[in-house]
Amino acid sequence: MRCHAPGRASWGPHHQEEPVSHPQTPEETLVEAKEGLGLPRIVVICGSTRFMAEMAEADVRETEAGRIVVKPGVDMKSPHARWSDPADAAALKARLDELHRAKIRLADEVLVVGDYIGDSTRAEIAYARSLGRPVRFTHPEVDPDA
Repeated sequence: MRCHAPGRASWGPHHQEEPVSHPQTPEETLVEAKEGLGLPRIVVICGSTRFMAEMAEADVRETEAGRIVVKPGVDMKSPHARWSDPADAAALKARLDELHRAKIRLADEVLVVGDYIGDSTRAEIAYARSLGRPVRFTHPEVDPDA
């Protein structure tokens, strides 16, 4: 029986250690999955809901260019029974903001629509950039970091 000094490997002279693999982050897993599925680029449209018509037109252009588009689906500036009660509206707004952040995490890039940037859109732009997402503007002059 051979004894080895503590910390010394007992492998023969031709042994190679296995490369150490690090677990992927959820972000890396998502990127790899999207590539494996052969998905086109995903664009999330951001902006004030006052620009819903412009967002719809941007959706057409982006889709025509071969990109998957996700965008706001609810315009809380338009009257609706679902958000007529102020408490319900506040709760819905919080859920929609979180849902939109999830859309930003899913997307490969952000397209900001409109010639006005409010607080919510400014926060979305900052969030997207913190994740390293490229941000494009239909009106580049409103870029808060320009």
